[in-house]
Amino acid sequence: MPTSETPSPAPAPAAANLNSADPITAEEILAAHKGGKLSVETRLPLDSKRALSIAYTPGVAQVSRAIAADPELAATHTWASRLVVVVSDGTAVLGLGDIGAAASLPVMEGKSALFRTFGGLNSIPLVLDTTNVDEIIETLVRLRPSYGAVNLEDISAPRCFELEQRLIEALDCPVMHDDQHGTAIVVLAALRNAARVTGRELRDLRVVISGAGAAGVACANILREAGIADVVVLDSQGIVSDSRSGLTSIKADLAARTNPRGVDGGAAEALKGADVFVGVSSGTVPEEVLSGMAPEAIIFALSNPDPEVHPDIARRHAAVVATGRSDFPNQINNVLAFPGVFRGALDSGARRITARMKVAAAAAIADLVGEDLHAEYIVPSPLDPRVAPAVAAAVAAASG
Repeated sequence: MPTSETPSPAPAPAAANLNSADPITAEEILAAHKGGKLSVETRLPLDSKRALSIAYTPGVAQVSRAIAADPELAATHTWASRLVVVVSDGTAVLGLGDIGAAASLPVMEGKSALFRTFGGLNSIPLVLDTTNVDEIIETLVRLRPSYGAVNLEDISAPRCFELEQRLIEALDCPVMHDDQHGTAIVVLAALRNAARVTGRELRDLRVVISGAGAAGVACANILREAGIADVVVLDSQGIVSDSRSGLTSIKADLAARTNPRGVDGGAAEALKGADVFVGVSSGTVPEEVLSGMAPEAIIFALSNPDPEVHPDIARRHAAVVATGRSDFPNQINNVLAFPGVFRGALDSGARRITARMKVAAAAAIADLVGEDLHAEYIVPSPLDPRVAPAVAAAVAAASG
């Protein structure tokens, strides 16, 4: 899960206990990733001279001539229009921080594998050995004939905001920074259902977001788009407020659109009487601060692998608890969103992924829970095969 500040690179863990009853060793993980996680497979048989003549020379020249005469045929006679490139510069990878392009590649390979498995989309990772926004944009503009959509990944804030916006303007295809919007979509989906569990209306919630980085800003934006007016954002210096001096342009804009009651101070002041805490930072929240929240509170402690507050402690003060981890109930996992979002955008021929499409995606995810809703089941499992098709359909419908 993204953090508001990029931490220093961390050493590789000795083991990863995704399930305490089934520990996974470092050796098992490294062995599974040996040789990478992706391969390219041909859709055409290449088992005869005739087959070779159709798939490659001389037959392929007919396809190239046809596209040269009618460029729109590239959408139907190449894989480009259904290909998502997963792009990173390795500056904000998971909880590891700025580890560089090469070290980020295993993560991007994994993302491409998820696109294929859950969204049915072809995807390739592109890790770029530059952190210069202009150079990244130039690279992707020059590569545009080779792909149909851009998933930005693990790019540090605040550069990620500028990069996404400028790419949206420069390219005629869907672009989304998943660390921002994938997180925000699933948070909204979970919050819709958490509000139902606690008998609240979404629009009436008082929400505090801890973290003013990529995910925090996007969460604030989508919650306001969904009709929640009372959103307060915290960074490492306290409440992001227009009474503070020295705010970056991103935070100044955020301050102008949030904190409608004009609260000043830190976490204690922000959380006093709050219905919802959403943690998307690497910080921690003292238990005594949580005790000031409203009854039947909702706590989403999403920092991974170490939540802002441990779920066992959060449950003392909250009716609904979610994390970014798979070994606790209610995992807020981006894989619930991004495969279907891109699938829906590409299915509909959309050139932009809009706020309306993101809110529709969140509603589709939330609705899949249905009558099975309870405090420990507010979002479907990332492995639920219904999710990506439902999200894709909702996004495509909202694209018009």
